[in-house]
Amino acid sequence: MYLALMSHDNKKDLMVQFCSAYAGILSRHVLCATNTTGRMIAEATGLKIHLFLSCQHGGSQQIGARIAYNEMDMVLFFVDPNDSSLEEESLYISRLCDQNNIPYASNAATAEMLLLGMDRGDLDWRKIINPKHKLNR
Repeated sequence: MYLALMSHDNKKDLMVQFCSAYAGILSRHVLCATNTTGRMIAEATGLKIHLFLSCQHGGSQQIGARIAYNEMDMVLFFVDPNDSSLEEESLYISRLCDQNNIPYASNAATAEMLLLGMDRGDLDWRKIINPKHKLNR
């Protein structure tokens, strides 16, 4: 499955800790991330991650386009609810996920439930929707 990993600045350390804890599950999937978040995760975990631009340089739009074309199977976007200046970006991604029926988590608790469910096979229906999508590298 194809997973997008994103996080606001105040949540990057939490995302790294989360990915470290679930590296075993994550390593069996294609991981994509915005640049800074992805680099931090890759350095801490050794996971292979396809990097998009940083959020401020259009990475959210790049991931948004993949979501719009149904090329992502799950989005984990750790959002800082105390920073209203970032609200538009997270709303953009969550709306795209809702429009395309893509599982979305904005916090570690929901992300854990989605990852564990995916590991159990609860999200195998995503393979039926788009069985051959490929991430351009």
